[in-house]
Amino acid sequence: MSELLAVEGLRLAHQGREVLNGVALAVRPGEVCALMGLSGAGKTSVLRSVAALQRFEAGWITVSGFGLRPGPLPAESRLKPLRRKVGMVFQGHALFEHLTALENVTLALEHVLGLSPAEAKQRGVTVLDALEVGGRQNAYPNELSGGEAQRVAIARALASDPELLLLDEPTAALDPARRGALGQTLRRLAGEGRGLLIATHDASFARAYADRALVLADGVVVESGSAAAVLDQPEHEATRRLLRSSESPAD
Repeated sequence: MSELLAVEGLRLAHQGREVLNGVALAVRPGEVCALMGLSGAGKTSVLRSVAALQRFEAGWITVSGFGLRPGPLPAESRLKPLRRKVGMVFQGHALFEHLTALENVTLALEHVLGLSPAEAKQRGVTVLDALEVGGRQNAYPNELSGGEAQRVAIARALASDPELLLLDEPTAALDPARRGALGQTLRRLAGEGRGLLIATHDASFARAYADRALVLADGVVVESGSAAAVLDQPEHEATRRLLRSSESPAD
């Protein structure tokens, strides 16, 4: 099966500190891939680079034929094809507090993809309904539960019907029941043919719902393979440290 996302030799520094030092990874359609590592390992930097929200110094990224290269980010007008291919769910959902759930979903549809307000609303309602939060479309983020807010954030990312979905620590602040519901939702999205790359340090969630796990440490992927193999029989000390630090209860 061809790769949906390919990353090779990704290098990135932040305030003079090397964060990524040659990261290589791939995600295929229909696959849930957990990008794991301790806090500060660079997981978010990988996601932001793939989504063209952060420049990188070396390497290359290809998403379904769209290539990103080192140096300054391209103009937003040149990134429209990528915006249709990639959706990102930020840590802590990052919804706009002054907008309703539906307005959060339709904002980019109108201003980035250029849909009319009517078209954006129709698509927004459809995707909120599909994630079982259509009844909360007029609620503001502070009126939503943690699980509802997370689903609205996923709806916002899915509204452009992307092939690749990026999620940054999606289980943070979710209780076990909501974590399980989220995992089932992500498996369903993968079953529709999307590729999912999830940055997480939550080993129990990755073990239950990811197909593959990649462990990031010292700026590179130090271990990769099936989630069960990597997390049940770790070969690298960084993976063992990650497992010792993961205190999330099993679903």
